[in-house]
Amino acid sequence: MSFTPLPSAEVTLAHQAQEALLQGYYSKAALLYEQAIDQEPQVRSHYWYFGLVLLLQGQEEEAQTTWMFAVSDCDPEQADSAIAELIEILESAAQRFEQDGEFSIAWAIRQHLREIHPNDLINLFKLLDLSIELQYQMVETCEQIIPLLQTAPVSIEVKQILSMLRRVLHKVPPSPTVLSFTEACDRWIEDRRDFRCIVLTAAIELAYTRSLYRFSIELAQLYLRLYPNDIETLGHLAGFYQNCAEYDLGIQVAKQRYELSTRLDEKVRSGHLLLKGLLNAGGYWEEAISTAQQQETNLQAFVAQPTCGLDPSIVSQLINVAYYLVYLKDQPRSWRTLQNQLLEFVQTETQEYAIQSGKPIVPLQRCAPKRLRIGYISHCMATHSVGWLARWLIQHHDRDQFEVYGYFLSPRPTDPLQAWYVQSFDRAYKFTLEDTPIDIAQQIQQDEIDILIDLDSITLDLTCRILALKPAPVQVTWLGWDASGLPAIDYFIADPYVLPETAQEYYREKIWRLPQTYVAVDGFEVGVPTLSRSDLDIPQDAIVFLSAQRGYKRHLDTTRLQLQIIKQVPDSYFLIKGFSDQKSIQKFFFDIAEEVGIERERLRFLGNVASSEVHRANLAIADVVLDTFPYNGATTTLETLWMGIPIVTRVGEQFAARNSYTMLKNAGISEGIAWTDEEYIKWGVKLGTDAALRQKIHWDLMRSRQTAPLWNAKAFTQQMEAAYQQMWQTYVKG
Repeated sequence: MSFTPLPSAEVTLAHQAQEALLQGYYSKAALLYEQAIDQEPQVRSHYWYFGLVLLLQGQEEEAQTTWMFAVSDCDPEQADSAIAELIEILESAAQRFEQDGEFSIAWAIRQHLREIHPNDLINLFKLLDLSIELQYQMVETCEQIIPLLQTAPVSIEVKQILSMLRRVLHKVPPSPTVLSFTEACDRWIEDRRDFRCIVLTAAIELAYTRSLYRFSIELAQLYLRLYPNDIETLGHLAGFYQNCAEYDLGIQVAKQRYELSTRLDEKVRSGHLLLKGLLNAGGYWEEAISTAQQQETNLQAFVAQPTCGLDPSIVSQLINVAYYLVYLKDQPRSWRTLQNQLLEFVQTETQEYAIQSGKPIVPLQRCAPKRLRIGYISHCMATHSVGWLARWLIQHHDRDQFEVYGYFLSPRPTDPLQAWYVQSFDRAYKFTLEDTPIDIAQQIQQDEIDILIDLDSITLDLTCRILALKPAPVQVTWLGWDASGLPAIDYFIADPYVLPETAQEYYREKIWRLPQTYVAVDGFEVGVPTLSRSDLDIPQDAIVFLSAQRGYKRHLDTTRLQLQIIKQVPDSYFLIKGFSDQKSIQKFFFDIAEEVGIERERLRFLGNVASSEVHRANLAIADVVLDTFPYNGATTTLETLWMGIPIVTRVGEQFAARNSYTMLKNAGISEGIAWTDEEYIKWGVKLGTDAALRQKIHWDLMRSRQTAPLWNAKAFTQQMEAAYQQMWQTYVKG
C-alpha cells in the first residue's frame, strides 16, 4: 500500500502502522494511526488508513465517519483530490485482498468504494465478480450496473464486458435482472457473433445440463428481439420449446427457420428440427411423412456435393440430421449409405479444423500394455436408459486386466447414478461446454487410452466430434444407438440377432458380434406401484394392453395394427403412455380408432411418473405390452421382460427394429415374435385371449432371471472383455 510521505520525525511511526496493517495486526495498526493523526492531523493519508483499519475490524460506520470528517475538513478545491487519494488507497487494498483470496474483505472494501464513487463501472464489475465468487448479492449488484451500461459512456474494455456477461449468464441465478443485464451489455459489444456465442452457449448449458428450458427460451427470445430471424438462434429456440413439451411452438419456430434457410446445410438442419418437433408431438403424421421425404431429398443433394469449410458449430449440427428417418422407414441399406456419407464429411471437416487450429490429433503407436486401458465416453452415464444398462459392465470389469476410465460430457452434479459412475472408474473426467472436442481428445490421448468405447453414437454431436479426431487407437460404438458411420470408429457391438447376416454390406464399422447378447443386466430397481385398474375405471377381469413409448416411435401403420388387436380381443383396453403432446396424440389415436371401428372409451392415456422405479412397478397393470415398429423399445423392453410381462414385437431389418427380438431370444422366449404385420396381430390376439399362455410366459420370464444370458451381466462382461482383448490383438498385429 502507498501513503503520503510524512515528515522525517514521523516516518518510523507511519511505517510501523503500515507494517502492522500488512501483517494483519489491525488493533495495533489502529492505535498507531490514531497516534499519527494526533501528531500530524493535517496528513490526510492517516485518516484514510485509519478508516481502512476500522473497516477491516468490522467497524464500518466508524470508518465512514473517519473518512467523511477528513473530506469535510478539506478546502473545497482540495476535496476532489482527497477523495481520489482515498479511492486509490482503498483500490490498492481491495486488489491485495483479492490476490490473497480474501474475497469477503475485498468485497466489503469495494462496497465502500461504490458508495464513494457510485458510477465507477470498473469497481462495480470487480464487485460483481466478487459477489459471484461469494454467491452473495449477485442480483443486487447487477441491478446497480445496468443503468450505467444503458446510459453512461463506458470506461471499460469490451473484452471485460464479454467476460463479465459470460460469468453472469453461467453463475447468477436466472432472473429478469439477468436478462436486463444481458441486453444492456449488447449496446457495447460491436461484434454480433461474440454476443450470440455467449448468449447461446449459456442458453444451451442452462437447458441441457440444468433443465432450465424456460429461461433458455427467454434468452433466445431476447437475442431475436435484438437481431430478428437469426437462423442459429431460431434453431436453438425450436429445440428448447420441444424439450420442455411446447411442441406447437417448437414446430412453429422450426418452420420459420426452414423458410429462412437458403443453403442446403441450413435446410437439412432446419428440416431435422421440424421433423423432430412433428414426431415428438406424436400426432402430426401426414406432415411428418412429407417433411421426412423432403429431408431425405435435401440430404442426398447435400452429401452429393457438400459445402466444405463450414463453421464447426454448423458441422456438429449435421451429425444427426438423418436421425429421425429410421423412425419412419425400415430401410437400413439406403439410410446407412446416406449416414455413412454424411459422417465421412463431418469427420473430414472436424480433422481439417483441428489442423487449421494448430492442434491436430496425431495417432500414436501403442505397445502391448500390462493392463488394457479402456475409456468410456458419454453424456448418458447417469439417470438415463444408457446409464441403467452400462453400469453392470463397469461394475463387473476385471480390474486385474483392465484400467477403466470415464469421460463425462455435460456432467450432472446432483445425479446419484452419475456419482456412482464417477466413483466406479479408476479415473473420471467431467467436461463442460467450455471444453472443446480437441481439448477432450487431447486428454484421452494423454491418458493413453487403448480402446475408447462410445456410448452415444449420434445422439450427442460432441461425442462424434471427439471420436472423429481418433484419440484412441481402437474405437468402438456400443449400446447408445445404432452405429454412427464415422470412419474413425473401428467396431460396432452386436449379437447374432440384432442385425441380419447381410448387415456388414452397408455398415462402415466392422460388426463385432458377441456370442449371445449385445446387452445384459443383473436386474432393475422396482418401486411401489401408484396405478391400479380402479384408478382408470377398468374392470378387474379386463385384458389390458400397454404401449409405453415416446411420441416419435408411434408409427401410423403400427398403431393401426395395435388397435386392430384391441378390436379383436373382447373386454380389452389399451393404455398409452410416453412423452408427447397430449392433445395431438389423443387426436391421432382417436382418429385411427374411429377408422378401425373401436370405441374411444377403450383407450386410456397415462401421464409420466416421478421415478423409473415407480414406472417399472406400474408396468404390472398390463397383461400384454405391444411394441412399436420400425423403432422398437430397448430399455422399455428389458423392463417389461424383467417384470414378467409378455410382449409382442414386430421384427424388421434395421438395428432399431430388432432390439426386442434379440432381448426375447436372450430371455429364452419365442412367443410374441412377429415377422409380418399379420403375425403381429395374430400374436396380440392370442396373448390377449389365452390366459394360460400369458401365465406360462410370465413364469418362464421369472425363471429366466437365473439362467438367461439377458440377466447375466457378469458373463456378458467377460464376453465383452474377451472382445476387447481380441480387438487389441488385431490392432497390434495390424
